[in-house]
Amino acid sequence: MKSDKIILGVLGGVAIGALLGVLFAPDKGDDTRKKIMDKSNDYADELKDKLDTLLGSITNKYEKLWKDGENIVAEGKSKFKEAKSQGEDFVSESKSQFNDAKNEFKNS
Repeated sequence: MKSDKIILGVLGGVAIGALLGVLFAPDKGDDTRKKIMDKSNDYADELKDKLDTLLGSITNKYEKLWKDGENIVAEGKSKFKEAKSQGEDFVSESKSQFNDAKNEFKNS
């Protein structure tokens, strides 16, 4: 956000400088007002373009973060299911070994 403020500050300074330059120009009032209006429109269009570019950049970063988050969640779920399956296999194998040992102990 710091660079955004710098860009806006620079554009504002340039706009003010241009307006002051036009105001002190030796033209008629009508001509000066027309120049001010034209410059103001030019700067407004330029500022709008810059803000649109900035908004697009922020949107792209947000979408990338969202997709990365979804991928991390999916990977976590997959690892959890794998660990759960391994745990269930371990419990089943342990029960089987326990029953085998129990039967062997009874038979001896």
